[in-house]
Amino acid sequence: MGLLVTPAAAMFLHKREPQQSQQDRHRITADLPFAADLMTACLQAGSPVSAATEIAANAIGGPLGERLAWVSSQLRLGADPEPTWAILAKDPATGALARAMSRAAQSGAPVADVLTRLADDARESARAASVATARSVGVKAVAPLGLCFLPAFVLLGIIPVIAGLASTIVLP
Repeated sequence: MGLLVTPAAAMFLHKREPQQSQQDRHRITADLPFAADLMTACLQAGSPVSAATEIAANAIGGPLGERLAWVSSQLRLGADPEPTWAILAKDPATGALARAMSRAAQSGAPVADVLTRLADDARESARAASVATARSVGVKAVAPLGLCFLPAFVLLGIIPVIAGLASTIVLP
């Protein structure tokens, strides 16, 4: 039995994401709309992309701030924007921002419009995730109630009726 359980447990634990990485991804997802709005405001005020990214990184902090500060420092040093943003595209939490910024740098599209769309999409996906979580709470609450009330209903409602009918049928 141990020979079967050990490899299965090792595979499960190996594929699990570390707790810190999971927390970082949730924090990045929560901070992304604010960072995109802040970068949009800076760009509309006339700041270059590297300065807008640095301002957003300093204001946001945390894991997203660290990643944006790295991108800002690379852009200030003269790195090509596409490969710089492509490094952030590997992370699922910052992938949408990185792909949008890379496409904007490649096509020459206005970055502020791209960031506004990205912030709106991030807010909408966060709202959809919170609605799905709220709905799942209702579904998860039904199981314990069913496990408690169904046996009580059977014992107090159905069995006495069956016993009463059985006693009238058996005894004339």
